[in-house]
Amino acid sequence: MRVLIVDDDPLVRAGLTMMLDGAQGIAVAGEAADGDEVPAALDRHGVDVVLMDLRMPRVDGVRATARVRARPGAPEVIVLTTFDSDEEILAALHSGASGFLLKDTPPQQIIDAVLRVAAGESILSPSVTRRLIDHAVGHARTAQDARETLKRLSEREREVVRAIGQGRTNAEIADEMYLSVATVKAHVTQILVKLGATNRTQVALLAHDARLA
Repeated sequence: MRVLIVDDDPLVRAGLTMMLDGAQGIAVAGEAADGDEVPAALDRHGVDVVLMDLRMPRVDGVRATARVRARPGAPEVIVLTTFDSDEEILAALHSGASGFLLKDTPPQQIIDAVLRVAAGESILSPSVTRRLIDHAVGHARTAQDARETLKRLSEREREVVRAIGQGRTNAEIADEMYLSVATVKAHVTQILVKLGATNRTQVALLAHDARLA
């Protein structure tokens, strides 16, 4: 699993590189010191996951993430930052990030997040999850609107949405529904396309709005 580290602090980049290069199945493909360096870095290296800082001097992490996710065959993006304001969380997720972790996250959890996001899951720090749910409760569409949106899906796909809303991983969904993990991944891909969503977090919020989870 090849990772690009984007952070304007060289000590942070060095620490993350040392940690990830020591993990089984992960290799750091490159580094970038600012968001404006990311396109060239992606052109040079085959990358599966980008670890993205939020606040950088020239191009911030939100804009850089949006540019990454707009590329054909785009890698997944995990925002890794010291900041967790509601505006930054939502901006990062709307730009297409599949994960949002704080920099005080334990090393093993960061490693696990890289592997899980590369496998198609979404990862949020517990504190971020709580705040995101609180925001959703305060700004939720009506349950009826959410249910109407879910009518675009097949019955099986709605079952997968319910499981995503309950925080299940692909492997857990496969076990519960007696499916292969590959089949679950295919369902998730179709769900994202039909709903016009960019990641599982948006699907989970829709499940909560529809009172499925």
